[in-house]
Amino acid sequence: MRSGIMDADGHDVPVAVAPGEAGPDPRVSVTLTPPAGELRWSCTPAAARELAAALVRAAEETENASDEGPVTVPAGELRRGDVRDGDRSMTVDGVRTDGSTAHVTWRSGPGRTWNQSYDVNTAITLRRRVPGDR
Repeated sequence: MRSGIMDADGHDVPVAVAPGEAGPDPRVSVTLTPPAGELRWSCTPAAARELAAALVRAAEETENASDEGPVTVPAGELRRGDVRDGDRSMTVDGVRTDGSTAHVTWRSGPGRTWNQSYDVNTAITLRRRVPGDR
């Protein structure tokens, strides 16, 4: 099975991750096996979690990047999955309109959610627009 990780020359790099032994200094073991030779390293469980979180954030930013550039839509036309343009990743989790008010539930990369209300005609700039009707 391909790992999806490649070296600088485009060769597949198999990756193996394994828990280390429990004890006073527990470690997580990571082994990369590119054609040039095996690379082994280990880290604390906390460092492994930080790396995993950083990878998830980078993956979301990469997927949310748009080749077409930002698009602006009225708040009342937001759809679940739309990603707001800005410094932090904010994704529309839900939208409910109540007359002239759009109630938007936002979700951030770290899992935080919050609600904001807008006039349905308020211009919201999006980094990525979800295709089609939802």
